[in-house]
Amino acid sequence: MPAGWFPRDIEGVSKEITRYLDGYNVSFESRAVICPHAGWYYSGRIASIGIAHLNKDAQTIVVLGGHLPSGSPPLFAMEDAVRTPFGPMPVDIQLRSALINELGGKEDSFRDNTIEVLLPMVHYFFPNASLLWMRLGADLTSYRAGKFISSIAEKLDRKINVIGSTDLTHYGRNYGFMPHGIGLKALRYVREVNDVAFIKAVEAGDAEDVLLCASRDSSSCSAGAVLGVMGFAYTQKLGIARLLEYGTSADLHEGEIPDSFVGYASFAFN
Repeated sequence: MPAGWFPRDIEGVSKEITRYLDGYNVSFESRAVICPHAGWYYSGRIASIGIAHLNKDAQTIVVLGGHLPSGSPPLFAMEDAVRTPFGPMPVDIQLRSALINELGGKEDSFRDNTIEVLLPMVHYFFPNASLLWMRLGADLTSYRAGKFISSIAEKLDRKINVIGSTDLTHYGRNYGFMPHGIGLKALRYVREVNDVAFIKAVEAGDAEDVLLCASRDSSSCSAGAVLGVMGFAYTQKLGIARLLEYGTSADLHEGEIPDSFVGYASFAFN
């Protein structure tokens, strides 16, 4: 990613994550979470809260990204390792190969923040784990893909955690979506109506409603990643999604409401 999305050295990453979690009580462990993927200035705290809830004994961290429309095949990072400020993080080649054999898929050759912006956090919390990088399209096949991730990991006797990466409503002139104008009315609409509808669909475990909200209300940029982690959580019988933290980029603008802003949330399944 270009400079500015996250710190580029170990000290900077560690300092930021320590600051984000200062005073926050991580009260349980999970195998599946949903996190945002904006630059750390905007959503780093919310993302770190989600990732910090993951079980620490995982051998592989599966990060599901999106930014793909309906009908897109799964996209995989085909490298043997990815580089973070902590050095190379190995890719779980065996799990990747098994998933490609089952689901098909192509090489992810695009620059995309839905996964990359989370990798320093993933490597910070899981210094000895492997990674699986996978992006999913916005349709119900991604929910089924999450189920396959669960079953194949069990066949391989692999302890995994799964992260689904999405931001919520992209509102304003920058995004071509502003049904309630600008200012306080717009912010209230996003915070109290549009994002709430998507959050409730996730909490209810309703895959079809998640897709409907994302497409009808523009309330998720990466619904496929959300569906993937939901399918995994359902198959693992992890329970319902619990909202951990919510905010918007507008919260960082004291005394003014920008005409463009984005919603962010983290969830854990328990």
